[in-house]
Formats: sequence, C-alpha cells, structure tokens
Amino acid sequence: MHLVQMFIPAASQVGIDAEDLIATVQHEMTERFGGATAYLNSPAEGLWSNGAREEEDMVVVIEVMVDDLDRTWWHQYRRKLEQLLKQKELLVRALPVETL
Repeated sequence: MHLVQMFIPAASQVGIDAEDLIATVQHEMTERFGGATAYLNSPAEGLWSNGAREEEDMVVVIEVMVDDLDRTWWHQYRRKLEQLLKQKELLVRALPVETL
C-alpha cells in the first residue's frame, strides 16, 4: 500500500479557482481510489531556492491511499495538473505505508 501526496498551490492561478480545483481533484481521487483527504485549514508554507533567489508558496496537500502504485497513470495525472495550473513542476510523491 502507498500514500500518494499531491502538493497543490493554494493561490488561484490565472483563470483557475484553487478551491474548485482542489474539490475536483478530491472528487477524482474518491471516484478512482475510494477516498481522498485534503488538508485545507492551514495551507503549508513552502520556501525554496531556485539558485538566484528564494521563492515562497502556499500549498494544500491532497493525499490518497492506493493498493497498487500505477506510476504511468500518476505521471500523466501530475502532468495534467501542471498544465492546468501553469506550473513548471508539481510535487506528487508516494510513500510506502504499513497499516497497524
């Protein structure tokens, strides 16, 4: 089992309502995998260096538990979100999970 986490920018992009996008992603994950959790109350603050300067971003994390990790599907889904959000790169990561 894996926990897949998607880091979605909390700020609205040109022509994209962030809340609508988050609801859409959550709905798509629920239909495909049976459920999803979005951490909405406190967007996480990200800070990173691109070499020339530091950049800051607010993100919402959406996560879903999957039995099988279809890397091809997730790669295509990440690319779809990047294009929709006009992002050079969007972080989607998978972590192995052991239920207790």
